[in-house]
Amino acid sequence: MEALRQDDPRRFGPYTALARFRESASAVHYLTRSSDSEEVVVVTAARPALASVPAFGRRFRSEARTAERLAGGWVQPPLASPEDDGLWTATAYVPAVTLAEAIGLAGPLPERAVRILGAGLAETLSRVHATGAVLQGLAPETVLLAEDGPRLTAFGPLGAAASAEAREGGQLSVRLGYLTPEQVEGEEPGPASDLFVLGLLLAYAATGATPLAAGPVEEAAERIAHGPAELDGVPGGLRALIASCLAKDPDDRPGAGSVAAELALEGAAGLAKGGWLPGPLSAAVTDQAARVRALEAPPEPVAPARDEVPADGVTPVSGARESGDVGQDSRTTRILGAGARGPRSDRATARPTAAPHEAAGATPPLPPAAALPPAAAPAPPYPYAYPAAAAPRGAPGAPVPLPQALPATAPAAAPRAASAPDTGRRALLTAVAAGAAGLVLGGVAVSAFGSDEPASAADGKPAAAPRPTAPGRAPDPRWMYTHPAAAPAPLTAGVWQDELLVLTDTDGATAVDLRTGRKVWERADAAGAQEVLAGGKGLCVLVSPTEFLWLSPEDGRIEHRVRFADQFAGVPDMKVAPLTGSSGSVLWFTGSHTVTVKAPKPKKGKKRGKDTKAVKAYFFAYDVVLRKELWRVAVPAGRAPGTPAYRITAVRDADLVVRQDAGTLTAADASAGKGKALFRCFDRDTGKLLWSRRFGTVAEAGAAVGDGEGRLYGAVGDDLQAFDTGTGKPVWTLNGTASSVFGPSLPAGTLLHTTNRNQEVGAVERATGKLLWRRSTEVPLGGDAPALTLSGGGRTLLAADVSQVTAFAAADGRRLWKFQDIGAQDPKGAKVSAPYRVLAAGSTVVVQRERAFYAFPVK
Repeated sequence: MEALRQDDPRRFGPYTALARFRESASAVHYLTRSSDSEEVVVVTAARPALASVPAFGRRFRSEARTAERLAGGWVQPPLASPEDDGLWTATAYVPAVTLAEAIGLAGPLPERAVRILGAGLAETLSRVHATGAVLQGLAPETVLLAEDGPRLTAFGPLGAAASAEAREGGQLSVRLGYLTPEQVEGEEPGPASDLFVLGLLLAYAATGATPLAAGPVEEAAERIAHGPAELDGVPGGLRALIASCLAKDPDDRPGAGSVAAELALEGAAGLAKGGWLPGPLSAAVTDQAARVRALEAPPEPVAPARDEVPADGVTPVSGARESGDVGQDSRTTRILGAGARGPRSDRATARPTAAPHEAAGATPPLPPAAALPPAAAPAPPYPYAYPAAAAPRGAPGAPVPLPQALPATAPAAAPRAASAPDTGRRALLTAVAAGAAGLVLGGVAVSAFGSDEPASAADGKPAAAPRPTAPGRAPDPRWMYTHPAAAPAPLTAGVWQDELLVLTDTDGATAVDLRTGRKVWERADAAGAQEVLAGGKGLCVLVSPTEFLWLSPEDGRIEHRVRFADQFAGVPDMKVAPLTGSSGSVLWFTGSHTVTVKAPKPKKGKKRGKDTKAVKAYFFAYDVVLRKELWRVAVPAGRAPGTPAYRITAVRDADLVVRQDAGTLTAADASAGKGKALFRCFDRDTGKLLWSRRFGTVAEAGAAVGDGEGRLYGAVGDDLQAFDTGTGKPVWTLNGTASSVFGPSLPAGTLLHTTNRNQEVGAVERATGKLLWRRSTEVPLGGDAPALTLSGGGRTLLAADVSQVTAFAAADGRRLWKFQDIGAQDPKGAKVSAPYRVLAAGSTVVVQRERAFYAFPVK
């Protein structure tokens, strides 16, 4: 931390600059204070010499969008983005030291701290990798150690750059500190590349040195590509995991989810409870926070008379020197006792390869360049003078090719210009071995998360077989599909005969091939459907609030339709509640209509009274294959507007049990029930009402599910009780813990799978209630109980909530894997807060989070 220099901006939008905090190759981080809340905010502002390069601006904005999509967890939510006002971003200040500072101050971290650090980073990487994207933002200087856990501050190669330089022709050259084996071989980095760098980072955190990377750059590149990693100094409990991350073949490295689970099965936040930083680091963080709180805005310097062009979105002062110089300045006053650090030696032994100029109107992908001159060392970012060990020892300068995928909103890249030199694998390896290599960017549009098209195999071809799943790591998705941002959010999703995923919204219906993730058809006149069913004769049935629709699965053409308002004899203008449920080709629903009740004939000499309106309600059974009504029975009308809403509790051979939604109970029924749920049983063949009953103290809103053997399982206070539906008497009770509150159970064979608000999932014997196993999903407490889904094969139980999907072995409760997506696909759109949902389809489960759908293989 140091005082502002004369040429530093004093304001960034609503934020007043207080001091320089940290510096990187591409940006300066300022401590600022918000004019609205007086809160301390960290503003990351692009260096002026780089901000004028178009490629830099595009990359800076792209990485800012990535930060917005990753917001939450171990990523601070941005308070302002470069789209708002110039090339700077703002986040709330969190007292923390970088990993490089921590090693310089206190030496290697204890094993527990390394586990928490690695788990937090891996949890973030798993969200990135779920979309097939690559982060490339890990470095000792981009990872912060705060009191409650780690924080990630870089979201792409630019943020993690060891050096960044503007070149002639509007190009940008970037050099990173770490190289991976695949990059030495001239290949594009993939998600596994992030795991290799994570392995280097964890080894550095555990030992203070980076394996494979010591010594001259050319030797380091050879060791990274072919040499064994020396991990003798790594604690034994971490050695095997770090070694697997450092595997030469990307396919041999574990996934981010697997690493997170192996490091901290209860999650980084859970393991960090009670503190995790060694004493010297905790004291340093506390001292930093106190010094930051004491900062006051410096007076405005007197500007020289010469003119200066202001930078976008900031208010600078005159006299700016070249931004690449980040060493001591004679006009700079250091504060808080921070000493200057000399520039590091970083020899460059190869000349940069010339890169083509950016063609007007085209954005051709450009090849990597060769080596760059060394970047000036940044000033100490923390109020202590660190020894040389503060920098990672032996970290090689290395090129990291930026991904070439275009954002969803960007046009496709133009073909490579014919004059562009081609940098092949041998040329790249030669450049790396010669010295610190870099990457030249012209007008290249860089990668973005999410797309309106699925990231799947080629048209009409099945996706590649996933590699074996390591414990804790979610299997590789067979495909991903993202519902277009221009379309309304899906109302519902359903699986048709294990062949199609059918989505509906207020604009229409969309079918996605379950094998490939490719969109098959769209149908605008099938808007608003709530359910997806098989309709016989190879047709797909959609149930909307106004009609049944039979669609061709090949092209979505509507083959037949039945409108409720005019197709059910004797019930004109019928209004239908949400579908009660279905079994096979039969579905059940409630409907009502309003009739006029004539006033009785008056007695002689009396005036005739007024006619009145009354609601008549019915419960229907309908066969979607035969396309005919099977039966209807009159039932009590519901609360205004009059249609009672039933939900299926159990479907049995001879009858079915339904539960009436509390919101549709009449005042009389609600009063008689005294807050207890009302259940009804109907004969499946005739619709005759067999009984109407309440069970124990199962509440109107309490979870309740039945099975085919005459039992009903309901939440009663903190416990789960089983009842005999014939007599209404309790059979057994499963005691819960305080405030557990059970959610809807899931019968499966002889087992009953349970779920509760303490974020626990379990299994009991259906007949006796004997607890077989109970496991936590390791999600923070609060919110509803996870929703349970059993895979088509019956061997995997999936629990979905607002935070993640957790997979368990159904038989014994072994925790198999966790999955989290990256969240909002549109940085300007609403934050995704919708819970996850799981649909089972044969050997596949489809995980939905609002617009994003992922297909995973399961047993």
